[in-house]
Parts: sequence; structure tokens; C-alpha cells
Amino acid sequence: MTRIIALLNEKNHYLEKFYSLNETELANFAQAQFDNLDSFYQTRERILDVIKYVDAQIERINDDTQALTAITDVERNQVREALAIKDQYVAKIIEQDIQVLACIEMAKNSIIRELQDLRKSRKAIGGYKTKTFNQRLDEEV
Repeated sequence: MTRIIALLNEKNHYLEKFYSLNETELANFAQAQFDNLDSFYQTRERILDVIKYVDAQIERINDDTQALTAITDVERNQVREALAIKDQYVAKIIEQDIQVLACIEMAKNSIIRELQDLRKSRKAIGGYKTKTFNQRLDEEV
């Protein structure tokens, strides 16, 4: 059981890293700095891969020792505490992800608006150039 508790604590450690990574990037996103977006997502994926591996280890050990050992009250409390910490991190990470998505959505909408404004400007300039060119042709004839 001590190995499972150690793995639960290790999982919480990686959830904390995930949370810290999100906090850092949220500060950048709030300032419209998206230069590190690819690296951010790659790092998140690597952390999630480690967490999946830890979960698989917990599952394997749990399946192997479930019927063999009795759990003490101290171990039960340690497991409960580790699971409560995990739940807290998961809830915080979900909130962060909603904020990350909102920042990215705002940036995307801003880019779309800029592109639409640029298209309108080009169209207006194109109309002006065409009109002037046609007027010159009419004057020369």
C-alpha cells in the first residue's frame, strides 16, 4: 500500500507541475503573448503522459495486491488525503483550461476582425484605384 500512496503523491506532484505551467502561460496569454503556444501544449502532453503512466502503475499494483493486504487506518487516511489533493488540482486545472480557451478564442476573434478589416480596406483601396484609372482613360479619350 505504501507504493500506491507514493504513486498517488507522485501523481499530485505532476498535477502541480501542470497547474504551474498553466499559471505561467495564462499570464502570457493575458498579455496577448502566444509565442510559446506549441511548446506549452507539448509540455502539457508530456506531463499528461507521465500521469497516465503513474495511473497505470497504480492500477497494476492495486490489482496485484488487492486481496493480499489489509489497509491500515493511517494508510487509508493517506490515500484519502492524496485523492483530495488530486481533486483540488483537477478542479483548478479545469478552471485554468477554461481561461486558456477563452484567451485563445479572444485572440482568434481579434485576428479574424483584423483580417476582415484588412479585406475591407483592400477592397476600398482597390475601388478607388479602379475609379481613378477609369477616369483617366475617359479623359484621354
